[in-house]
Amino acid sequence: MFRGNSFHTIDSKGRIIIPARFRDVLQASSFDSLMISKMDEALVAYPFEEWQKIEQRVLNMAVKSDTMRRFRRFFIGGAFDCPHDKQGRILMPPTLREYAGLRKEIALVGVLDHFEIWAKENWRNEEDLFENDINTSKEMRDEIAELGL
Repeated sequence: MFRGNSFHTIDSKGRIIIPARFRDVLQASSFDSLMISKMDEALVAYPFEEWQKIEQRVLNMAVKSDTMRRFRRFFIGGAFDCPHDKQGRILMPPTLREYAGLRKEIALVGVLDHFEIWAKENWRNEEDLFENDINTSKEMRDEIAELGL
């Protein structure tokens, strides 16, 4: 499972180094790549086995609404297979870097079955937004309390 967050830089070629704790999770995979797509002005990176589960759920959906067709185009159609090298680096395609505003400083955030890649400034904004929302939204606090936290 992917947990925790850390700050890194993206090099001039568009490569990022995957933290060792995330690489340890990826070593359990039989694939040497990640599927990376766009979501919430950030990027989501899934081991290929997890990505296959998502694709199967999307295929099995009974609902074929406009919303789901648009989501499929955006999320599945915007995904890239990104191999990681022996140094634990992945090359981020320019389209993905542009979408997430990745310039130099980035944040990698573990979210259990995947990790997210954020521009550092956007991640800081997301943290601030969460703190504000949790302090002002009873609905949000109640939903989180259902986890027993």
